[in-house]
Amino acid sequence: MGTPHNEAAKGEIARVVLMPGDPLRARHIAQTYLQDIQPFNTIRGMLGFTGTYKGVPVSVMGSGMGIPSIGIYSYELFTTYDVDVIIRIGSCGAYAPERHVFDVVLADSAYSESTYALTMSGDENMIQFPAMDVNACILDQALALGIRVDPIRFHSSDVFYNGIEQPKADAIALGCQIVEMESFGLFHNANVCGKKAACLCTVSDSFVYEDEIATPQQREQNFDAMMRLALESAIAL
Repeated sequence: MGTPHNEAAKGEIARVVLMPGDPLRARHIAQTYLQDIQPFNTIRGMLGFTGTYKGVPVSVMGSGMGIPSIGIYSYELFTTYDVDVIIRIGSCGAYAPERHVFDVVLADSAYSESTYALTMSGDENMIQFPAMDVNACILDQALALGIRVDPIRFHSSDVFYNGIEQPKADAIALGCQIVEMESFGLFHNANVCGKKAACLCTVSDSFVYEDEIATPQQREQNFDAMMRLALESAIAL
């Protein structure tokens, strides 16, 4: 039996799920990297697929944009579908001058001004953390693949079109080098559910260098290093 947001039956989703924000990126990953793919969700266009990578079952599903959206999908995966690990694979904007378009970064923590954790479980912490053993596995795989990955603090912003600069300034003061919109909620859900999560992102644009920006097609299809790293990590966990 499914949920209001996921029509998959029990057993149709692998224990490790990769979650891009864009459902079209989920479809691209499945069609490009997985074998014997089977779709498991089309509700609200939030596409999900299960296949095999090097013979190991792996699922990939979109999360949508923002903490409330990934909060719904990840919670259901953890609690209804017995998923053990979710690795978010997304795009992000760079706050720091040393971060450039197509750099791959790994969240060692996620700060947010969001009240999601407080409202969801009474957790007042504005910094949430991934599973350190999953991060260690990702870094080991990155070394084996020759992919540079820097563990850094993410800013999970609650607002895409900010009318004021203070949230960005606060995040930078707390050590955030990039901004995205989901990892804080994902990490909180994993911690609440007794499961594990990590977040890999590829820099798609920069607040420092205005000419550095990836196209929508590049965001959907050209994040190969991150995708290969996530898949190798998924089968190693």
